[in-house]
Amino acid sequence: MAAKSSTPTFRHPLPLLSASHHSPFSGKLNFPYRISQGFELYKQCKISSSSSSSTTRGSVSSINGGVSAYGSPWDEKPYEILPNGKRVFLDEQDIVTFLDPPKELIPLDPASYNPAVYIWKKIEDIPEERRHRLLHLLTPLHISRAWQIAGTRYEDPKLAKRSEFNLFSGEDGGMSLECYHCRTTGGPMPIAWINSFKKALFSCKDGNIYGRFIGGSVLEQLASNWSPLYFVLRNYKEVMSTEQPCDFAYEFGDGQFDIHEYPQGFPRPAKHPYPFNDQVVVYVRHLGPGVSIGQAWQEGKALEQVPRKLCSEILMVRDYSTASRK
Repeated sequence: MAAKSSTPTFRHPLPLLSASHHSPFSGKLNFPYRISQGFELYKQCKISSSSSSSTTRGSVSSINGGVSAYGSPWDEKPYEILPNGKRVFLDEQDIVTFLDPPKELIPLDPASYNPAVYIWKKIEDIPEERRHRLLHLLTPLHISRAWQIAGTRYEDPKLAKRSEFNLFSGEDGGMSLECYHCRTTGGPMPIAWINSFKKALFSCKDGNIYGRFIGGSVLEQLASNWSPLYFVLRNYKEVMSTEQPCDFAYEFGDGQFDIHEYPQGFPRPAKHPYPFNDQVVVYVRHLGPGVSIGQAWQEGKALEQVPRKLCSEILMVRDYSTASRK
């Protein structure tokens, strides 16, 4: 792999930070906020740096009484070590701070940048094996704001066409499978397990893509064999209740799908329990590579029934350790 230049060319459309202030964020991408005087990312616990070999981001340092060259952001490690020994990965921390910025950060004019572009690029910078950390770092507030930011993706024609969903049936007739870890809050008592669960998607020879929700604990997984909560992927481009854009949706129906092939160990479809049998649809937006945000709606079978959200927004992160072909 060719070494990156020590003076990289930034082609990202986001505005530059003022050079008079030190950025608390990773230097690999410019952040669309102006920083007020005296801002510190960690007020209680400042990031420490080694006095012997490490250099400050984008600064000139003294070595053996001399002066070193400019420290390129591309030469940095992807994390910082706090005084308490905790390792903080910069790209993940940038996403957390972007979704819930401190008061010291003053937003620039939203018309001057697209926040979905920034989030997409930051997720792309996180190695696949580390993206699951977002499930623990992002709070319900972060996840809700991520849904809103993902909606601005449709304002960028190029980004709107991008999709990280490549599930398809191979020419050899093999079945493709993708697994995700999911997190949300506010699920009704009968399905409180939905706060943390798994999602599986698989393709079939009939041209459809199906999936199912799987509870996190062993007991919940046993129960899901009796009610496997299958759904079918639909090419819906709009949330019915709000008319907001989306990429696609998971339609649960009554659960009795005519599926003739399953991934190994999957049970046969069965009738959904309440509330999943009451016309539940999960609308999905891509947030970045391997990461998406969903809104679950209980739309109801009765015409006079007012649709309502089943739970708060759902964060879904792909598990890359799972084989894609079964």
